[in-house]
Amino acid sequence: MGDELRNAAPFLRIVRGEPSAEEVAALVSVLTAVAGARREAVMPPAHGWSAPSRSVRTPLSPGHGGWRTSALPR
Repeated sequence: MGDELRNAAPFLRIVRGEPSAEEVAALVSVLTAVAGARREAVMPPAHGWSAPSRSVRTPLSPGHGGWRTSALPR
């Protein structure tokens, strides 16, 4: 695996100028943060069927005809 990393194409190439190690580190940090922000923004929306509120029981409606209304959608 070490040879594969050495022979791989560079992730970042400086085309002009001679930046210091700190400047390259700052650039890599910014690019990593932008990539992480994009990854978080792509999260799919939560579906209604998996909502925690679905596990809560609806209140009972005792009285005349209460058993009929228990099966009706709300």
